[in-house]
Amino acid sequence: MAERQERTAPDAVGTRIGQSVLLHHAGDREEARARFLVLWAELGEDGDPLHRCTLAHYLADTQDDPADELAWDLRALAAAEELAGDLAAGHAGAPAARALYPSLHLNLAADYAKLGRAEAAHGHLRLARAAAGALGDDPYGDGVRAAIRRLELRLEEDHGPAGGPWRPPRQRP
Repeated sequence: MAERQERTAPDAVGTRIGQSVLLHHAGDREEARARFLVLWAELGEDGDPLHRCTLAHYLADTQDDPADELAWDLRALAAAEELAGDLAAGHAGAPAARALYPSLHLNLAADYAKLGRAEAAHGHLRLARAAAGALGDDPYGDGVRAAIRRLELRLEEDHGPAGGPWRPPRQRP
């Protein structure tokens, strides 16, 4: 009975991440970032990879500096890759991490584009598109696929097609 209660007990870390996400969406980015950082410190580098992946993924969105955003997105990807490695070991979060890959690579592509690293941006965009098959036929999946298409168009407009000759970015009004 205790084992069953443990499996069905609410995930306190996930709840705290969700509360901070709501703060961020409500416009309190600074408070959300502060709460995310406290939780990151509590989890440590040895915390559950799914929690670290999710937390770093959201922490990236609260950063002001594109290089900091990239660093958090890279942490999220590293934690997702730990989960992928744990798939054979039966980690319950591994399928969830697989569904995050399109978004993780999309965010990395956007980070690299902000930093003027078009080749890296195109590479992660290709990985996002390749991983998009793991997305469901639901509003989340539709949104990620649409964001991939938007970034592809923006990168082509600014830098040419993936693998094509680089062009200087167009001046935006």
